Amino acid sequence: METLAVVMQEPERLTLSRLALTAPGPDDLVVDIRHSGISTGTEKLLWTGKMPMFPGMGYPLVPGYESVGVVAEAAAGLRAGDHVFVPGAKCFGDVRGLFGGAAQRVVVPASRVLKLDSTLGERGVLLALTATAYHAYPHGGAQPDLIVGHGVLGRLMARLAVVAGASPTVWELNPDRMSGAEGYQVIHPEDDKVRNYRSICDMSGDPKILDRLVQRLAPGGEIVLAGFYTDPLSFNFAPAFMREARIRIAAQFLEADQRASLRLIEDGRLSLDGLITHRAPALDADAAYRTAFTDAACLKMILDWSHSA
Repeated sequence: METLAVVMQEPERLTLSRLALTAPGPDDLVVDIRHSGISTGTEKLLWTGKMPMFPGMGYPLVPGYESVGVVAEAAAGLRAGDHVFVPGAKCFGDVRGLFGGAAQRVVVPASRVLKLDSTLGERGVLLALTATAYHAYPHGGAQPDLIVGHGVLGRLMARLAVVAGASPTVWELNPDRMSGAEGYQVIHPEDDKVRNYRSICDMSGDPKILDRLVQRLAPGGEIVLAGFYTDPLSFNFAPAFMREARIRIAAQFLEADQRASLRLIEDGRLSLDGLITHRAPALDADAAYRTAFTDAACLKMILDWSHSA
């Protein structure tokens, strides 16, 4: 089998290439991808070449960990025609699958996918970011009362807080991203006079933000670092010491976070509406990736693979 796939040949050089697929084993699915999302966090780091080196990192690579599709060849309890979320695949031979979801067809272990209701449609690509926000959420602790960043991840964190009965404040610098709040307020940091936030969730990825957040923290409060930070983080010790600040790092989401997020979505408690702002045919992938990474009005760009044969 072959597939058409997005391939980052090297930083800032992307092609749409036809690749041979690894033959499926007895526990593998063949999935025809309908939509794949473009991550403006992780994938942008791959695009710019700023992703820190780790095992499996290198070019050329197939990006993408936000894909939804339909099972073409089934295994392990799933049926042909089932709609599934695919968090990536490694099925492209010598081309690295990092994360491997931006392709017309993938071969993936059945244990890796999550069955979706077909009515979720293209919004299913948002399950990865929803699970990321859910994993970072301070479950059992103080509800987040300040969220930094009103991109998709920040909006999902704010919506989770509203579901939990909170009404957080969200900081945003870009006027193009100030709108869209429901049940919470979005303001510029300079317009915020509060100095006693108990739980601050940073979704911005800004490595220089810690001192500013410490200044706004209540004694014994917590700062959750939920972005991805390519540069070293530092902070002045004395202000953090006086507040007895706690700093927590949120790592990658787990399968349990996906399933918990999906329950909230399917129960109607958590809405994914209004988060996908841009769509493009997969054949226009190069332009779509550039738009996703450079246009502040683009919250989430998705590729449509349905006409890419």
